[in-house]
Amino acid sequence: MFKGKKKAKIDPNTTDTLIGEGTTFEGKIKSEAGLRIEGQMIGDIDCAGDITIGENGIARSHVKARNVVIAGQVMGNVSASAKLTIKATGQLHGNLSAHELSIESGGVFQGSSNMDVAVAAEEQTSVNAVANEPEPSAPAPSANSAPAPTPAPAYKEGESVLKPW
Repeated sequence: MFKGKKKAKIDPNTTDTLIGEGTTFEGKIKSEAGLRIEGQMIGDIDCAGDITIGENGIARSHVKARNVVIAGQVMGNVSASAKLTIKATGQLHGNLSAHELSIESGGVFQGSSNMDVAVAAEEQTSVNAVANEPEPSAPAPSANSAPAPTPAPAYKEGESVLKPW
């Protein structure tokens, strides 16, 4: 009877769960999709998608997600595998670990921050690989050839190098 149905994959880019204003949830949440908190959350959150703490949202939680947007209050540690954004109305009282951090003017962050070392090291390795690539070499000058002339400066003597806007 049920053999032909396949379980649909959950899209982590969608908001699947909402804790609405006036609601208090106590416990641990683990979600494959996104989560939005407008009420109160007490307990740990582990999310494969994105988490948004709304302006009226309060989370007394350790939060782990891909992208985290804080417009309300979070008391606990936050780990974002991608980007953590603290909006102008947002407050984070706890430590954070993120690949990218953005704090708008007026946003509050009290704690220590740590850039995701594994991702940062991977990026640094790719930057070093590009920087260490050999430059194409010019043909060696022959014994009878004259030295190449030095190019003239792009500005005239006495003229300012900086141009006004």
